[in-house]
Amino acid sequence: MNQQLRDEMDFSALVGDVKPLPRHNRADTGPRRQQPSEAQLARRERAESAVEERNFLSDDFVDLVPAFDPIEFRREGIQQGVVDKLKHGGYPVQAQLHLLRRPLAECRGLIFPFIQDAYANDLRSVLIVHGRGRDIDSPPNVLRSYVAKWLLQFDEVQAYISAQPSDGGLGATWVMLRKSDRAKANNRERQQKRRG
Repeated sequence: MNQQLRDEMDFSALVGDVKPLPRHNRADTGPRRQQPSEAQLARRERAESAVEERNFLSDDFVDLVPAFDPIEFRREGIQQGVVDKLKHGGYPVQAQLHLLRRPLAECRGLIFPFIQDAYANDLRSVLIVHGRGRDIDSPPNVLRSYVAKWLLQFDEVQAYISAQPSDGGLGATWVMLRKSDRAKANNRERQQKRRG
């Protein structure tokens, strides 16, 4: 006797004379979930259009970044050591955005609230995964080029740099955000308490 047949016999012995319930004798799990009402759909649409109206990211012409060229930017006043620490994963990933295999318009719609929300929640280092060509002779990645362009348009972005291979390599970008006014005030308060 093989193992499968033995298992089926053991199961049959455990179950015994159990019979399935008739269809009319089932538990009532409550009313079925309703589809959103027209008012709810209208509110959703208004909220999405409000975000889209605030979205200042340009989808105009972009200079394509070659597939194997790293991208890097730092605002004036940001030390190279901070950028190097960012590149080598010296800051923890506080949030990630994955844009792989998404249309450009959708990526534009995702990256804007992502950066805004990260800044509003006092996050300093985030990772954006955008992908790049796989082969040595791959054409430049359009999304990667737009991400580099879009990040420049945010005042909140202090620096960005291509990630290390363990974090996604040239297919991901580390972004350093500036401190919010609230975070600066908290920092000053901690410093004053420390001084006594």
